[in-house]
Amino acid sequence: MSGDIKKVCVIGAGTMGAGIAAQVANAGVPVLLLDIVRDPENRNAVAEGAVAKMLKTDPAPFMSKAAAKLVETGNIEDDLGKVAECDWVVEAIIERLDIKQDLYAKLEAVRKDGTAVSSNTSTIPLAQLTDGRSDAFKRDFLITHFFNPPRYMRLIEIVSGPQSDKATVAKVTEFVDRKLGKTPVDAEDSPGFIANRIGTFWLQVATNSAVDMGVTVEEADAIAGKPMGVPKTGIFGLIDLVGIDLMPYLQKSLTGTLPKDDPYQAIARSEPLIEKMIAEGYTGRKGKGGFYRLNREGGQKVKEAIDLKTGEYAPAAKPPRIPGAAAKGDLGALIELKGKIGEYAWAILGPTLSYSASIVPEATATILGVDDAMKLGYNWKAGPFEMIDKIGPAKLRSKLAESGLPVPELLEKVGEGTFYRVENGKRQYFGLDGQYHDVERADGVLLLEDIKLNSEPLLKNASAALWDVGDGIACLEFTGKMNALDTDVMKLIGDAIPLVAEKYKGLVVYNEGSNFSAGANLGLAIFAVNIAAWSEIEKLIKGGQDAYKALKYAPFPVIGAPSGLALGGGCEVLLNSDAVQAHAESYIGLVECGVGLIPGWGGCGEMIERWRDMPRQPQGPMPAVAKAFEIISTATVAKSAAEAKQYGFLRASDGVTMNRDRLLSDAKAKALELADGYTPPEPPEFRLPGPAGMAALQLAIDGFRARGLATEYDEVVSGRLGKVLTGGDTDPTEVMTEEELLELERTEFMQLVRDPRTQARIEHMLETGKPLRN
Repeated sequence: MSGDIKKVCVIGAGTMGAGIAAQVANAGVPVLLLDIVRDPENRNAVAEGAVAKMLKTDPAPFMSKAAAKLVETGNIEDDLGKVAECDWVVEAIIERLDIKQDLYAKLEAVRKDGTAVSSNTSTIPLAQLTDGRSDAFKRDFLITHFFNPPRYMRLIEIVSGPQSDKATVAKVTEFVDRKLGKTPVDAEDSPGFIANRIGTFWLQVATNSAVDMGVTVEEADAIAGKPMGVPKTGIFGLIDLVGIDLMPYLQKSLTGTLPKDDPYQAIARSEPLIEKMIAEGYTGRKGKGGFYRLNREGGQKVKEAIDLKTGEYAPAAKPPRIPGAAAKGDLGALIELKGKIGEYAWAILGPTLSYSASIVPEATATILGVDDAMKLGYNWKAGPFEMIDKIGPAKLRSKLAESGLPVPELLEKVGEGTFYRVENGKRQYFGLDGQYHDVERADGVLLLEDIKLNSEPLLKNASAALWDVGDGIACLEFTGKMNALDTDVMKLIGDAIPLVAEKYKGLVVYNEGSNFSAGANLGLAIFAVNIAAWSEIEKLIKGGQDAYKALKYAPFPVIGAPSGLALGGGCEVLLNSDAVQAHAESYIGLVECGVGLIPGWGGCGEMIERWRDMPRQPQGPMPAVAKAFEIISTATVAKSAAEAKQYGFLRASDGVTMNRDRLLSDAKAKALELADGYTPPEPPEFRLPGPAGMAALQLAIDGFRARGLATEYDEVVSGRLGKVLTGGDTDPTEVMTEEELLELERTEFMQLVRDPRTQARIEHMLETGKPLRN
């Protein structure tokens, strides 16, 4: 059904509208971006300027520069007639009802019947938006509330009216799901919908409590951040990020539209300090600073925080230490802590969880909508009802009553139970009818977390597991911290291959962590270095090479299915897979040079092979080597799956999945597709340029060094990388086998890992998360 939408029009080229247009283009769908005429000399200047700005923005709204070419720019006065070519029109203009209604009247005259029209509003009820429009217009109208930035935020709230055509709503819903990678959440036509209504309440009560209780911004963010499963920005860091000037606007919108007895009305208040900050341009990161700022006086960069009482800035204090289980997400332990930490945690969680439970079904039909909205729209690890289960509904009821806070009917109804449970291998949620219902997944969504509820792993150790995901396909999962790779991973690969070969059709390498894999476990590596366990390190490198080649030449297809970071050894898994089905938001690269190393698990040969086979690549031994050297020596990371194809980390034929929840299903389908008549690839043979090629690379290295783009040790690392890529002492007329190249790769790797300068780089990366430029 999503195929029914072949072209989209976005009206409004501000931050949101332009970002929505970019995401449509990222999906490979043509998009028309229109805005008002501001410059009579260049009537399309507003839309053109938005596209130009996005091409320079970081993080980038476009997944590749090629996507930008799918955006056609225009203006509302001259080009509104082109709406007739479009299947969906998204309105993302100023939040003024009169201006929106005027635009809708014009759209009604030019759009074709059946073209969906939606508003990106977050504040105006749908019934008001369509007032005065025809029944035909109302049938095709809905609200599609994206979250900023549209490329990266997965939530979209879908609001339909009583006259909205179900088929039209379904068509848009499927398009934003499959093509734009969003998770649609059905919301009711109520003020603020779901996420912003709860989110604004949460930020307001947290700000009020910090001021009233004398909690500093550093303390507030430490307490209300990681321990609560909230991003590390916490409260005040988040307000700085979204813009302090947005808060009074959201407050005015909600107080003007919510019933007078809504709990938000009682806590909505203005703070003189915040008003002063906005007036003086301290609007957060987009302004001169906010609750935090960087003081650059004297050439320094000192992070400062504002005093909520005096309004004065001072160097940000070290946040308080959260003790025990409370630091690790035990909300029950957190709110029971004595003193400021526990009291402030309760001052936020008590009212917020009570409020969240009170808006079902007014804002959304089930508790699933509330939890999904907050996890996807605000990046909370757990939704409000999942948080309630962590505390215990009965315990929360008791504590709310003791504190004089409202105990919502839904919280009473769940009784001694919980809002979620697992029954017969299925996750269930508590409904308004007092019964439990299965959590249903959309067609084409397959999650490992669901499979785990009803099965045991085929194989498992401390760092990896093997699962049966149905239809004769097995799934290899990395399970360590950041899904780092170590000897346990390599052992499980070795054990998995004969099992899969005997009983399965194919293998998918996939996990549901935030990152596919950040690469080799550097902590273990530096431990081995410190005790001079060189043989153990070489054993790990050889074991990794053997394991990855075993995957490459297995008698069944292997599909890599990355999402998030796939760096170093994580990238090499993909390079050794038969095919890749990548989540669009995959960040792939061979980054070993940044820590003074080179790829050690076959990445060098695989990149040469990739570039040798690239279309329109010049022939001969040197062009592919030079390209691989350029990419690996600079630790280049592709910032999307589309960009990964440009660098050769992915093949042109590799698949891209926009919606993260559909990745495993798509990868499984690709494995089944390749399984029929599968034969492993033939080992490659290399003709490498040898010393003459190394001399050419050395000239490039010397040039970088002379221009200050490479350090003294960068030159050493690049030299060893160049030696591997050019084949060492090989003769260009001779064939070099894959095994010989792996041996050379291993030798040069071991030379580098023994160097104290590499060891310093690894230790610095582990301590700071940043590369050392030595």
